[in-house]
Amino acid sequence: MTGIRFDDLQTGMRFDTCRRTVTEADVVNFCGVSGDFHSLHTDAEAMRDSPFGQRIAHGALVLSMVTGLRGRLHMFTDSLLAFAEIRRWRFLAPVFIGDTIRVSNEIIELRPTSKADRGVMVQRVEVFNQHDSRVQEGEIVSILKRAVPA
Repeated sequence: MTGIRFDDLQTGMRFDTCRRTVTEADVVNFCGVSGDFHSLHTDAEAMRDSPFGQRIAHGALVLSMVTGLRGRLHMFTDSLLAFAEIRRWRFLAPVFIGDTIRVSNEIIELRPTSKADRGVMVQRVEVFNQHDSRVQEGEIVSILKRAVPA
């Protein structure tokens, strides 16, 4: 088995991801996938005169990168059954092309479900840029496999 199961976890456990730089290609590709070609992301001239001073990455793009960075840890590769919910997600600061993000995770709640073979894990998730400024935060709820009682 790759990763850990619900029964091996404890509230308070923390884990951090590796870093990833947001590239021009990421923003362009996300525009195509999402259909969001807003000038915030695509018009360098207009954004130069904006309060941001430059184009910003889509908030949803960064959230998508969060799921990828977390997956690269391979902690729940065989035990993850479902990505159930995103709670109270907040976009705190812009992420610019060229910024490098990382993700800090803390398990804040573990509870069994009515099905003996699974449990709910809630994680507090914080996204930081290269200056250690928090740019996004929220909670991610997942359903994990449990050891089946004998």
